[in-house]
Amino acid sequence: MFSAQRSSEHRGQDDLLTAGLGIDGLRAMAPPAFADAGHPTAQELRRRAIWSNWRGIADLAPGGGYGELFGSVAAVPGREFHAYAKVPGANHPHRVMLQLPDAFDAGKRCVVVTASSGSRGIYGSIAVAGAWGLPRGCAVAYTDKGAGTDYFDLDTRTGVTPDGTRAALGAPDLAFVPNAPVNASGVAFRHAHSGDNPEADWGRHVRQAAEFALQALDEALPGAAPFTFDNTRVIAVGISNGGGAVLRAAELEGDWLDAVVAGEPNVFLDAPGARSLYDYTTEAALLMPCAQLHLQGLPQPPLAAQVAPLWTARCASLAAAGLVGGSDTASQAQSAYERMLASGWTEGAIRAGVLSTGFDLWRAVAATYASAYGRYGVGEHPCGFSFAAQAPDFSARAATAAEQAAWWSDASGIPPGAGVGLVDRSLAPPDFGYAGLQCLRALNAGDGEDAKRVQAGIAGTRAQLPRARLPVVVVHGTDDGLVPMAFSSAPYVAAAQAAGREVRFWQVRNAQHFDGFLGLPDYAARYVPLLPYVYAALDRVSAHLDGDGALPVDGVIETVPRGAGKALEAGNLAMP
Repeated sequence: MFSAQRSSEHRGQDDLLTAGLGIDGLRAMAPPAFADAGHPTAQELRRRAIWSNWRGIADLAPGGGYGELFGSVAAVPGREFHAYAKVPGANHPHRVMLQLPDAFDAGKRCVVVTASSGSRGIYGSIAVAGAWGLPRGCAVAYTDKGAGTDYFDLDTRTGVTPDGTRAALGAPDLAFVPNAPVNASGVAFRHAHSGDNPEADWGRHVRQAAEFALQALDEALPGAAPFTFDNTRVIAVGISNGGGAVLRAAELEGDWLDAVVAGEPNVFLDAPGARSLYDYTTEAALLMPCAQLHLQGLPQPPLAAQVAPLWTARCASLAAAGLVGGSDTASQAQSAYERMLASGWTEGAIRAGVLSTGFDLWRAVAATYASAYGRYGVGEHPCGFSFAAQAPDFSARAATAAEQAAWWSDASGIPPGAGVGLVDRSLAPPDFGYAGLQCLRALNAGDGEDAKRVQAGIAGTRAQLPRARLPVVVVHGTDDGLVPMAFSSAPYVAAAQAAGREVRFWQVRNAQHFDGFLGLPDYAARYVPLLPYVYAALDRVSAHLDGDGALPVDGVIETVPRGAGKALEAGNLAMP
């Protein structure tokens, strides 16, 4: 089941949780430098990947409360164990890792298993699972769940080795080698180009990470072996896509999992109100820029004056296609806004969704997931999208050696970002991305061959209910603008509770999807972080498993935004 296994020690100035950076190093605006930008060492790549993933997930800014009101960046010495794992039927493996702290107590065996948020690499949940589990002496098992940052450069035919460094095609154990034409150009990555539908296997990815944890513990602590699911506590936790992954793990048969905490999960099941990620993402990609013109006082960035011309062009495109009514921009924006409300969006989600609109995230997610759901390879995207380094005019160009070297540590797993762009051959003024978005949206409900192929992939991601008597706590922000609670957590919890499952639900007022953006003053003033509630839910389920209390009750947590220029205080969180 596992291949390319390796281990490493991390002590002194290179610990498990922060790679020796500590809070000050994690807060630094510039990433840890490479001595040779084109040829970083494995240690440099690891440190930078940890820096990047902490900053992408947590608000570490002074005044944000991290390390004071909640969370830990304490130095945790220990060892890491890495491998590739492969689910039956998959074309490509996913990465798994175990972080084993020196303080692990073999007499009180605890493993926290997690999956990366979004499409991040193997360290993509370190601020979630690692920050809670490692300081408590738990081993933490990770999976990139079939996505990750093992980008393959098609021009130079180079990929990523087990330790994150790059090597040419033909080197042993490259993490991802796409099936691509010899003359292909640009960048390929596992989530879009593996020919697999990784989301359909998220639960199995999580279980394999837990199985790898037991094997690595046997190897690391032979005197305490064997480690089994019967004698080792296993708690699963994740946020966003990682939250969806641990809920998919919760439905698997067998008494291998002891509890689950899922934050803002991307989960889709057949229940009233539920919608697939692809459905509401492609809807938002088209309608939200116009709808947001109807709202005053949107969070910034993006700066309203900069985006207003682009969003006005979108309103005109939608009106010309008959998708919104109105003869001027104001009435068209109101029509788009009302249409989104009618399909289940809340004003809070539309308002917070300005981040995804401003950073072009809707289009990026839709293009990548269309490729994954349809199991398309390099050069096969049904809407003509591809991925490459880009020139200032958005045309594709060859990536530099320095850009390639930093992909593994810096990328989020879905371009644009880290020097890789989303190439849309249909770009045309005045509404540059509209034609491509229309194509992506049509795949959701059309009846052509490509649409049926994508829809089959979406159907394969439907979740089932968690197994009976498994404690599950779901935590979600009511203002989530990327994975709206109304389409994901709320219908999942309602169906699970109606079926008598042990599922609890915390709805957090004034919380949106991205804690990492709370370092921006306007977002910090309006929103509270979600991570403290994920940590608190882990505390509660751990105590419950110890026999020290019941599972938390359902609750709507009435938080208090801190306001402009103020530090977060315990009273703002209103922790239940």
